[in-house]
Amino acid sequence: QVELVETGGGLVQPGGSLTLSCAASGRTFSDYAMGWFRQGPGKEREFVASISASGRNTFYSVPVKGRFTISRDNAKNTLYLQMNSLKPEDTANYYCAARLFGTSTEAGLYSYWGQGTQVTISS
Repeated sequence: QVELVETGGGLVQPGGSLTLSCAASGRTFSDYAMGWFRQGPGKEREFVASISASGRNTFYSVPVKGRFTISRDNAKNTLYLQMNSLKPEDTANYYCAARLFGTSTEAGLYSYWGQGTQVTISS
């Protein structure tokens, strides 16, 4: 069992920045690939970014590539999402997720999920 807790959400003006954290506990964090997903109002959950267990490989969705950076600190059992140049369409509940055997853009392939943290981009 892996427990995940996201923090760092909030209200930010367009063009601003925000960093989300996801603290993991339970199993060995460094064994798991990690992902960030988001679900906006009235929308389906969508892939944002993922990172391999070692941290060497990262992947981004088209809407966030170049603006968001996923990273992890395996010594601290923590996953991060640095978000820059935020837009109103980035408004969503952001979730971190964990899976064994490599990264994926498919939410259904992740075994463990956090409860989410709300990010609202508005002036």
